[in-house]
Amino acid sequence: MTYLEMIYKAGPVMWVIIAAFLLAMVFFLEKVMQFHRDEINTPELLRGLRNTLQRKAFVEALSLCDNTPGPIAKLLGAAILAFQNSDDLRTAMDEVAIVEIPKLERHIHFIGTVGFVLPLLGFLGTVVGMTEVFEATRISSGMIPELADAMGGALMTTAAGLTGAVICYLGHNYLVARLNVILLDMEKAAMEITSFCEQQRNAAERKK
Repeated sequence: MTYLEMIYKAGPVMWVIIAAFLLAMVFFLEKVMQFHRDEINTPELLRGLRNTLQRKAFVEALSLCDNTPGPIAKLLGAAILAFQNSDDLRTAMDEVAIVEIPKLERHIHFIGTVGFVLPLLGFLGTVVGMTEVFEATRISSGMIPELADAMGGALMTTAAGLTGAVICYLGHNYLVARLNVILLDMEKAAMEITSFCEQQRNAAERKK
């Protein structure tokens, strides 16, 4: 019996496993592309912003942030706008973070959940398949080939569940690591722009 035939014989639980795994992989690829777009050269962006802000070129600094993708640029743009308007920088950046961080985290927990649930679904499919095997055995003892096929299909759900779980678990950990890098860059950027803006404000007050 081929693997495709075993999948068909594995029953509805196998299709649930396949659907959940494929959906998790779609979300994984989506997050990989999103993180690839969002990861930028933060030190270079900060250098450019410091140069423009020292010249009081707020429009140029905001334009630089608007033309740079990702949450870090939006965070810095909010800080610059608050600095220009003499508002509280931390409050402005917190408002942006509240919006942007959930976008970064979206679908990652689903992938981790699928990685946890797939083995359970695999075992469930195996249990359901084995009950059918034992029921067929009770009815007739002359169906050895059919029983072997049914048992193979039942065990296929466990194999599929465990395989999918390993892939989802590795993908989840990879995305969490990428997420942590972006969040750390956001925190560093927020600290640096806050420190720079405070220095500029203090220098302006001393001139007065």
